[in-house]
Amino acid sequence: MDNTSYCDLNNRDILRKVTVKIGLERIDMQEGVTVEVLLDSGATGLVISSEFSRKQGFKLKKIERSIYVRNVDDFFNKERPIEYTVEVDIHYQGHRERTEIDVISGQKWNVILGMP
Repeated sequence: MDNTSYCDLNNRDILRKVTVKIGLERIDMQEGVTVEVLLDSGATGLVISSEFSRKQGFKLKKIERSIYVRNVDDFFNKERPIEYTVEVDIHYQGHRERTEIDVISGQKWNVILGMP
């Protein structure tokens, strides 16, 4: 018997999401929240849902020029362009890093960590 494994490629269960829980700390108040984030090697940056950022009280910072988002299919996203960022400290397993995360509308995930 060999080690060949067969699977039904039409079965969506084989498509796995890679997630991790991190802490996001608001810089202005030094308060934070724990959130499950999606790790997405296809994304070209870090994004946070506009709804989640407002609900959690993150301070929005207006950017100079809007950024239009392209989807994986190379078409522009139907939602509004990115117009704001939030500055946060990301905490994960004893490590802390300060960064800005782009705020995007219509996002399924609260936070997506891509590869800049």
